[in-house]
Amino acid sequence: PYRMLPSDLEKLRVRNTKGKMVPFSSFASFRWGTGAPRLERFNGFPSVNIQGEPAPGYSSGDAMAAIEEIVETKLPKGFGLEWNGSSYQERMSSSQTYLLYGFSIIVIFLCVAALYESWAIPVANLLMLPLGVFGAALATYLYGKHNDVYFQIGFLTTLGLTTKNAILIIQFARERMANGEGLIAATLGAAGVRLRPVIMTSLAFFFGVLPLALAKSAGAGAMSAIGTAVAGGMLSATFIDLFYIPLLFVVISKLFKVEEHNQQLAMKAKFGE
Repeated sequence: PYRMLPSDLEKLRVRNTKGKMVPFSSFASFRWGTGAPRLERFNGFPSVNIQGEPAPGYSSGDAMAAIEEIVETKLPKGFGLEWNGSSYQERMSSSQTYLLYGFSIIVIFLCVAALYESWAIPVANLLMLPLGVFGAALATYLYGKHNDVYFQIGFLTTLGLTTKNAILIIQFARERMANGEGLIAATLGAAGVRLRPVIMTSLAFFFGVLPLALAKSAGAGAMSAIGTAVAGGMLSATFIDLFYIPLLFVVISKLFKVEEHNQQLAMKAKFGE
């Protein structure tokens, strides 16, 4: 009978310190109030779920950085911030990005070292990589793209394509040196002979990814991000590397005395015949 209405709670009786039964109304009052319809908890702590999306012109990383700044500067001590869902995955992947880049460069170095059978010459290939990366980053910045997972895919693709251009010239130069030509003559000859293959393969790939960079259909965001990075990287890797590949190959060869080693191999091959 005391639970039909909220006012009936006042009629409930409890025992006081003297052992007598007294109603709630003799020592307490009631009023209406509101509370949270659902209590959020995350990792065992009371929490508030915040959802949002970046404004036009900003990436998800910018929005996440803004939220972290607000939590650090505006909220009292004792409050923390944790990401979940896709935001958590993005944070985890961004922390592993540099490990991925480093591992990719190591793989490139080892593959080129196996191709050349030398630990010195692959250094010239590695010094070419920033030129391709510069073009990819510049194109991404000029077209208002962001450093997301699609840019990273284009970034890694650019590393491989930049290495390909260097291989086309350096491998041919080494073959000419093995036949007895001097370092500079062999390098200039290789650059001239391999000029057309380098430009043709690079431009073919550039025009192949150009539709991705200019995509306007469904999924255009992902396609445009990858295409822009790869197209920009290919342009810089093609037209800048043509001048720096021979230069760096000569510098590295003189620094590590690769020419003397090749001359010794050529003499052994000559006397072996």
